[in-house]
Amino acid sequence: MLNPQHLATFPTIVNAGSISKAALRLGCGKSVVSRQLAKLEADLGARLIQRTTRRLTLTEVGEVVLMEALHNDRSLANVEQIIGQFQQEVRGRLRVACPRPLGQRYLVPLITEFAQRYPLIEITLQVEDRPSDLVADQIDVAVRIAHLEDSTLVARKLADSSRVLVASPAYLARAGTPLEPAELSDHNCIIFVSGSTVWDAWSFSKNGEQYPVRATGSIRVNDGLSLAAIACAGAGITVLDRLLVAPELASGALVELLPDYRLNPGPPIYAVYPARKWLALNTTTFVAFLQERLFVA
Repeated sequence: MLNPQHLATFPTIVNAGSISKAALRLGCGKSVVSRQLAKLEADLGARLIQRTTRRLTLTEVGEVVLMEALHNDRSLANVEQIIGQFQQEVRGRLRVACPRPLGQRYLVPLITEFAQRYPLIEITLQVEDRPSDLVADQIDVAVRIAHLEDSTLVARKLADSSRVLVASPAYLARAGTPLEPAELSDHNCIIFVSGSTVWDAWSFSKNGEQYPVRATGSIRVNDGLSLAAIACAGAGITVLDRLLVAPELASGALVELLPDYRLNPGPPIYAVYPARKWLALNTTTFVAFLQERLFVA
């Protein structure tokens, strides 16, 4: 098989005019350059240079090989220049994946801001209902709300995920306000479901004591934003990630209930990406941007 290094040495020998001068330019011994030329000719099965004591003369085959070698050098130089641009400037493709509620509420506005900050970037946002395979789907960065177990992924924590018990003022005016977890059995609870999993086990704590509740109600929903919207409409009481309903709590559309009790927290929020020896500047810049801007009021 042809050795690329031997081919790359060939133009230097021709331009230098002798093996000795080529060795000086390459910073190696004369014998090394001579062996590389001999090996290149042996691999090609053709003489490239006619040698005399005074000069080197290209053969016809040598002239053709020289043109290809110079083309190869230019290609390598172009590749190095392109790689340098991507390492020094945020540009090109960036594929981002995130869960639907988080994407719609937080990431969509930030994608616009990031694209304006870095106009040479081309962003694809994949809003997903189920986590995708980052490698198979060529995802550069994904936002995950999970306890991560995949050791092939690098994770950067973005935020903790505390949970809050909420209802609308209209529902509370109609059904009353619970003052302790046990009273939730008298209320219509809106329950989150995911596939066959029903998240109806709500666990509260206060002063080291645990207060488990089995929520019951007439409505079940598999989407966080829809859950929040139904609660705002006055259908009942529900548990949601505080980050997801922060705007509704701030506006008064939803009211926090049992503030003296603590709900078990949800899994943390991470930015994750495949482990790679050489990480693209696009990825590192976007992750740093998320750490700076996501969930910042």
